[in-house]
Amino acid sequence: MTTVLIADDHALIRDGIKQLLAQDHTIRTVGETRSGSETIDQLNAQHWDLLILDINMPDRSGIDILRQVRTTHPETRVLVLSGFPEKQYAVNVLRAGASGYINKEAATEELLTAVHGVLRGRRYVSPALAEQLVNGLDEEPDQPMHARLSEREFQIFRKLAAGQAVSDIANELCISVKTVSTYRSRILEKMNFTTNADLTTYALRNELIQ
Repeated sequence: MTTVLIADDHALIRDGIKQLLAQDHTIRTVGETRSGSETIDQLNAQHWDLLILDINMPDRSGIDILRQVRTTHPETRVLVLSGFPEKQYAVNVLRAGASGYINKEAATEELLTAVHGVLRGRRYVSPALAEQLVNGLDEEPDQPMHARLSEREFQIFRKLAAGQAVSDIANELCISVKTVSTYRSRILEKMNFTTNADLTTYALRNELIQ
C-alpha cells in the first residue's frame, strides 16, 4: 500500500488526480498541497512514496522543490506534472532527479501508467520523448539552446529570465553572489546571449516561464 502526495496550485487538477487515484486499491493515502512550502512541510511531517509535482508552483520553482526533495527525502520518488512543452522541460527535470515527466494534457491512462512505473522504481517519459532520447536528443543539430545547460545552470537561467536579481538568487539558493554571477556568465556564453533581457525573450518564446 503506497502513499501519494499531489503538489499543484490548481484545485481542479488536484481533485481530478485524487479521483483517479482513489480508484486504485494499491494506494492507501492521497494527500495534497498547493504551494512549495506546504509541500516541504508535508514531506517533513510523514513519509510519502510518491510526489506528483507541478513544475510551476506559486511560491517556489518546482525545480527548486525537486532539488530539495532529492536531497532531504531521497526515498520519495518524484513524478513531474507540467503544462510546459515536454521537449523543452523533460530532459532538464530528469537530470534534476525526477523519476518521470508527464504533460497535463496526457490521458488519464497515461498518468496511471506513469504513477505505477515510477512507484516500481522505473523512470517514465512519454513514448514520443522516449523515441527522441533513443535517437540521440542531445546530439540533434536543432536542439534548443537551453539543452546545452547543466541542471544547475538551467535552474539559475529560469530565475534570471524571470527577472530575479543575482543577489536574490544567491540568497534563495544559499550560494554566493559571485557564484551566481559565474553561472550567469556561463549561461550567456553557452546560449550566445549578452543580456538578461535576451534570456527573458528566449524563455518566453519557448514557454519556459509564464
